[in-house]
Amino acid sequence: MSRESSLRSLRGTSAPPARQVMRHLGVTLLVAGILATLFTAWTPAGLSPGEFASQLAAAFDARSSSGTGAEPIASQEPRELRVGIVIGHSGVNPATGDEDPGSVCQDTGLTELQVNREIGLRTAQALEAAGLTVDVLEEFDQRLFEYRAVALVSIHADSCTPINDQATGYKVASALETVVQDRSQRLVDCIVDRYGRATGLQYRPGSITRDMTEYHTFREIHSQTPAAIIETGFLYLDRDFLTSNPEKAARGIAEGVLCYVNNEPASLP
Repeated sequence: MSRESSLRSLRGTSAPPARQVMRHLGVTLLVAGILATLFTAWTPAGLSPGEFASQLAAAFDARSSSGTGAEPIASQEPRELRVGIVIGHSGVNPATGDEDPGSVCQDTGLTELQVNREIGLRTAQALEAAGLTVDVLEEFDQRLFEYRAVALVSIHADSCTPINDQATGYKVASALETVVQDRSQRLVDCIVDRYGRATGLQYRPGSITRDMTEYHTFREIHSQTPAAIIETGFLYLDRDFLTSNPEKAARGIAEGVLCYVNNEPASLP
């Protein structure tokens, strides 16, 4: 290229106007603000990438139209945060065609199902009051197959057989093998923490059984659904608490789910 051509080329290239620079800078800051809101204000633990992308687009539209700061995703409407609550032993077992009441106290006739239902329904009410969409499910509910939700919790109670003075307290577990192991474990941690605080019962991780870690529902739900099973207490030594204070047990489970959904810290015993 000749010297004259080079000079003409340089003269024809001007710096972008200040207004254009400021516009690009404003767009960059807008996108950064939205990402910060989504990742720090509220990051829903159970969202799939597609759901997260949809919420990101919705947040961008809301912020662009209003020109003001966007609310945390959890507080925006309409939003559906779905949670499944399984009432252990409820419904008919399709393998036998019979209802299974679970553990039974021979001295009074109290059944595990009665305790599970009382606590489970109160848990669902508490979560609905917090603004979540709740599915109350039976033990062998057809809706459990490929069930998708932010979280699923199955509520049970332990044996009513007198064993020893250590057969008291609660335990929580997730599946041993799951593609969402980190989220399922955090759900467990939140429930362990909040249930212990609400009830004052002792956590008994040493008595978690294969029936819990290999719970059939873990294999039925969608692979991306974090899930946990809780034994709320022993029907023998913890019977008075479970039957007299179902609202405390329900509050502990509900607060555990909310701890997980809201990414709150959990202190394990």
